[in-house]
Amino acid sequence: MRTTILFGGTNKERLVSVATAQALHQALPDADLWFWDADDTVHETRSEVLLKHARPFEDSFKSGTPSIGRIEQALDRARTDERVLVLGLHGGIAENGELQAMCEMRGIPFTGSDSASSHLAFDKTAAKRFAEIAGVKGPPGVALDDIERALSEYGRLIAKPTRDGSSYGLLFVNSTQDLVAVRLAAKNEDYLIEPFIAGTEATCGVLEQLDGSLIALPPIEIIPPDGPFDYVAKYLAKATQEICPGRFTPEISGQLMEQSLKAHRALSCGGYSRSDFIITEKGPVYLETNTLPGLTKASLYPKALKAHGIDFADFLKDQITLAVKRARK
Repeated sequence: MRTTILFGGTNKERLVSVATAQALHQALPDADLWFWDADDTVHETRSEVLLKHARPFEDSFKSGTPSIGRIEQALDRARTDERVLVLGLHGGIAENGELQAMCEMRGIPFTGSDSASSHLAFDKTAAKRFAEIAGVKGPPGVALDDIERALSEYGRLIAKPTRDGSSYGLLFVNSTQDLVAVRLAAKNEDYLIEPFIAGTEATCGVLEQLDGSLIALPPIEIIPPDGPFDYVAKYLAKATQEICPGRFTPEISGQLMEQSLKAHRALSCGGYSRSDFIITEKGPVYLETNTLPGLTKASLYPKALKAHGIDFADFLKDQITLAVKRARK
């Protein structure tokens, strides 16, 4: 089968996707490159154009090549060409299960979780509910109508889009003045509101191996330069520290790995995932699970793979093998 890296997308996480594609292409130099532009058209892209794009987290990418059609037409061609898609995509319909459903209907192999688990994990509220069924505890939710009382009770709140990633739209509620911003944001999209949890930020990846077994990767400790681990801190701030393995006690590391595995299974994830936590005095508090975590050179999942002794190219080749195996079932 022909391996094709599909990257870009129609949502605001497409900038991160381009950086992911650069890392994927360097690990899979023989793979074809398909860029999914913001206008929903797909373009075959040359290696030199992708690799010369110097500021992927800030500047929009343009392929400079004619379109091969909209995403549905591109997927029809992928089926005809017998391609396997390496999804270098994040957010929107690329991660909420819609793209995966389009591939499944056509019998196209693709890396990552299937449509049902992608859809479930993408909704932070639903994902938290399923994780709790598996014994993975997250912070309590706060209803928008109850936000003033919750602020009085907890002192600080955090609000984030229910279905978004890369820390876009993150709002911190430290005073009654901040409630206005939350209410305005909630008019445009659903927001998950929770008490602010103080502690160390951590993340832990899960990897599906060729035999179907799962392993948890070394947990990562995240220390933003100042303030939250938002988009700027993740991708632009050079002072952000991401320590892998994290400097946790053996007990906390074990809990992070166990709870990441539980969340992965509860959400029926496939291939790989990464779950995020806050470490408090009482232990890890679950935040969310990413079914298509960033794979850029600055991203957390590749760092965990390296710490575990897994070569990035070998990881991708195994994920391609798993994708083809699943599609043939």
